[in-house]
Amino acid sequence: MSRKTLPIAETIAAYGPHISDSPAAGWDHKPPVERLVNTHCCFCGMQCGIKLEVHGNQVIGFQPWEEFPFNEGRLCPKGVKRYLQTHHPDRLTDPLIKTATGFRTASWDEAFELIVTRIRDIQARKGKDAFAMMSGVSLSNEKSYLVGKFARLALQTKNLDYNGRFCMVSAGAGNKKAFGVDRCANPWSDLPLAEVIFIAGSNISECFPTLTHYIWQARDRGAKIIVVDPRVTPIGRTADLHLGLRPGTDSALSQALLHELIANGHVDEAFVAQKCTGWDELKASVAACTPEWAAEICGLDPDAIRAAAKLWGSAKTSFMLHARGVEQQIKGTENVLSLINLVLATGRIGRPGCGYGTITGQGNGQGGREHGHKCDQLPGNRDIENPAHRAHICKVWGINDEELPHKGKTAVELFEALHEGEVAGLLNICCNPMVSHPDTNFARAALEKSEFTVVVDFFLSETARYADVVLPGSLQEEEEGTTTSAEGRVCRIRAAVNPPGNARRDTDILLELARRLGQGKHFEYRDNEAIFNELRRASSGGTADYTGITWERVEKEMGVFWPCPSEGHPGTPRLFEDHKSKHPDGKFHLYPTPYRPPFEEPDAEFPIRFTSGRSVFHYLSGTQTRRIAFLVDKCKGPTCEMHPRLAARLKLVDKQLVTVETRRGAVTVPLDVTEAIREDTVFVPYHWPERLAANQLTVRALDPVSKMPEFKVAACRVRAANVAEAREARELFAQLTLRAEEKRA
Repeated sequence: MSRKTLPIAETIAAYGPHISDSPAAGWDHKPPVERLVNTHCCFCGMQCGIKLEVHGNQVIGFQPWEEFPFNEGRLCPKGVKRYLQTHHPDRLTDPLIKTATGFRTASWDEAFELIVTRIRDIQARKGKDAFAMMSGVSLSNEKSYLVGKFARLALQTKNLDYNGRFCMVSAGAGNKKAFGVDRCANPWSDLPLAEVIFIAGSNISECFPTLTHYIWQARDRGAKIIVVDPRVTPIGRTADLHLGLRPGTDSALSQALLHELIANGHVDEAFVAQKCTGWDELKASVAACTPEWAAEICGLDPDAIRAAAKLWGSAKTSFMLHARGVEQQIKGTENVLSLINLVLATGRIGRPGCGYGTITGQGNGQGGREHGHKCDQLPGNRDIENPAHRAHICKVWGINDEELPHKGKTAVELFEALHEGEVAGLLNICCNPMVSHPDTNFARAALEKSEFTVVVDFFLSETARYADVVLPGSLQEEEEGTTTSAEGRVCRIRAAVNPPGNARRDTDILLELARRLGQGKHFEYRDNEAIFNELRRASSGGTADYTGITWERVEKEMGVFWPCPSEGHPGTPRLFEDHKSKHPDGKFHLYPTPYRPPFEEPDAEFPIRFTSGRSVFHYLSGTQTRRIAFLVDKCKGPTCEMHPRLAARLKLVDKQLVTVETRRGAVTVPLDVTEAIREDTVFVPYHWPERLAANQLTVRALDPVSKMPEFKVAACRVRAANVAEAREARELFAQLTLRAEEKRA
């Protein structure tokens, strides 16, 4: 069983996270820069251009890549410091095998043989699908494609999913339903041309800082900004109109906005009649959805709802942006569709300044979900259950339909199956469900029931603590490849250095495992470019068509937008310029989105609304950023944001340790009293593990379409921490600031 055998404190002492602020060569004697490598930041979906400074086989610094058209040299705090992880003292450099007293180093041969033996044993006893795979979408397009092929042909399992299930799946599902394609409809360069920018559930200034430049450009041209968020985030402070609704009530607001657009004659009647389906049903569904009705549900002033509708309706150009705030709910797909309804009802799509964008959270969240490691998807954004789609991929892979597994379990369902014993083993690459999974206490119990767990990662993540074998993999800057940014731009990732010590490239690890599992004939690639060229063939004819995109073009043109069906095609920065969707009928599809409440609402026992999100100084599960001293110094750990009036009612004061409890777990953190949040809601960021994990509090309830968990809404209570909780919290916070020098000592 995959149980931890070392106490957490001893595991941290041996493997981190430790914080370090020293580049590979130190600060005092920086060697000369031998090479500048043009590549991209490894973090969010903006994929900002950056130049890494290299001496020998070490990244020693960075320079801004001012010529790259998206960020023009601008970087966020994480981007500025990202190079410090490459040669961090916590990097894994040898395979590790679990023992009775922790981990021991092993040779690659020993590790591979153990993995293959255990996979074969589990599958012989329980069937091929009893061994599952989870992956992360910070992997390149090439690796994402390889993961999908590896799971289905080497492991021969249907049970493959990815951590994008916790990020973009509601947006993708809504986009496919409305547009027939899953991609931001416009390049970010269209934002400054908009008269109104509507931002729903996205803390852009902290989560995607370099995108704010385009919003400020629009504002400088006179644009009005509407922000919908329970918190007054930094972008919300600059908004012309901030709608601080109750968490989980977004679709009610959108319905009322559409009601007002109809009532005041702001609908593009010709567009919805000629270019859309479902208008009559949608119109009827919001007939009674007045601002007063929505205001009672959302906790808003009805006049503020009217003002937002007037701003959007009277504009000539507008841009809709949304992210996890509206998507990470049991009705995330419906929330997305309700916002798309506002865009389509006013006919503002497919032209400069008129657009729609889903803001991808992870480094390759866009490309990763297009080409391989989603349980229900095949390369080119194809449906794994569509016979024609399956036939195309079978031809590219040289197999017959019987050899291609069907749809498997989504991420949360996969862990539930692990908990029940239906799934008995797991290969996990570059994702950290022990921080990112909802209800992490359940996730821990599931991992502890696994018969055999393998983790491929470059640091010993909290999930890797539960592994039987850990294989040291590669960072983004240690492999050649591509990623796809949130706007649909395919970007070139250049290898700046080799992995340290005995660590190997993720690609080489998967290819060797495939060979040892007896499926090497399907994985004969000269290099990563050969994988990309196969990806191009596999995507051909799909909605995410990369046929005409080559590594050479991507470098020369500083990115190529898909779809790009031939090498002579210029790429497609702006979708729908012909006002035709990607559905077979060419129409945009409108859907009624009747309001339904969250899975869990406040009651007498748990009277406060709980929500969670990010900090500007950390990324996702924090595996990378919690090791960089500058970022930790700026944000040492989680806090609980609470409005002063709620704090006064609960007799709590700023900075004291409080315990936030839900029906699933509790977390003890310092209180941050601020007026920048609703009085009935508290907020805790989620980048930390174990007893500091915000996801101890969240529910495993799923959106029925996307299977997205309801991260953004729960019912909680907050009280002063007791003596034992406060003592434990201080010990945990002390562990967050252990320095790499202590490890070396």
